Amino acid sequence: MALRNTVLEMTRTHWLEMLAEAWRAYPLEGCGLLIGEPGGDSVHRFVPIENEARSSRVYRLDGGQFARAAMDADDHGLDVIGVMHSHTHTAAYPSPTDVAEASMPLVPPHWHWVIVSLAWGYPELHSFRIAGQGIDEEQVLLLQ
Repeated sequence: MALRNTVLEMTRTHWLEMLAEAWRAYPLEGCGLLIGEPGGDSVHRFVPIENEARSSRVYRLDGGQFARAAMDADDHGLDVIGVMHSHTHTAAYPSPTDVAEASMPLVPPHWHWVIVSLAWGYPELHSFRIAGQGIDEEQVLLLQ
């Protein structure tokens, strides 16, 4: 399935916040939410969320923190537009577990899936759109 070609926009500060969360959680996977205009392609805020799985191989967003972040976004006319998580042992590319997660019924199909890999000793960030079994990498544009 061909997905819509998109560009995810974020500031250098958002990019650094995502990298910092990945390193903070290491050796476990770190995770967080991308907040922006509903259905949008621009990050207005990054919200770190605890990994309830407490694992170096999988993540599970803390439900209470997710709900608070989503309600706060809604209060400001914004929405959750995606998720960031880190890979501690593999490349910054969606795993079969990530693809299965993206296919869950309550996950919006327009979400951006940002993955930060720390597998090689330095951070590498990529963003994807996932629909069904289709995975399309999208460009990440850093704004001032």
